[in-house]
Amino acid sequence: MNDLPVRLQQVARQIPEHSSVLDVGCSDGRLLAWLRDNKNTDGRGIELDAGRVAAAVTRGLSVVQGDATRDLAAFPDQSVDFAVLSETLQAMEAPAKVLQDLVRIGRRAVVAFPNFGYWRVRMNLLFKGRMPVTPRLPTSWHETENIHLCTIDDFRVLAAELDLRIEREAYLAGENPISAWPNLMADHALFVLSK
Repeated sequence: MNDLPVRLQQVARQIPEHSSVLDVGCSDGRLLAWLRDNKNTDGRGIELDAGRVAAAVTRGLSVVQGDATRDLAAFPDQSVDFAVLSETLQAMEAPAKVLQDLVRIGRRAVVAFPNFGYWRVRMNLLFKGRMPVTPRLPTSWHETENIHLCTIDDFRVLAAELDLRIEREAYLAGENPISAWPNLMADHALFVLSK
């Protein structure tokens, strides 16, 4: 598992062997390829960027180019065991709609995202008065794909509003698991959801 970044390892741990998976915003397909090769999953992906789609297809993956906000509607209900949205929620035009589609398409959804309530982000805003640039958020505010920033607490509220069941949660600060005060101490969050 060491060939995956820690945040993708965290996602991969949620997916049992022989599962069917839809990876939304799958980038170059690194997670899907690892799941196929190590857990014998049946995976598919959807990705907005054509270059990343080409890279995923080169890995022998079934990945199509598409926009999750519009194109997830074409996927049948309960058609996969797990619908994955990793590091992409904050870049979605309509995050609530995408979450609803994920739990409609998958029996469970695995959602991982950067936590904008992380203490370093807060301190940067407080003392510098500027949006942070960090290893997890490496681009300036005007160059980032992020359009809907949220905290762990914001996500929990949205999940409750959408009547989604939170089955599991996990948090990281860098590469270290966090258990106490995740909204303040974690820079990354993972939730497993169902309807």
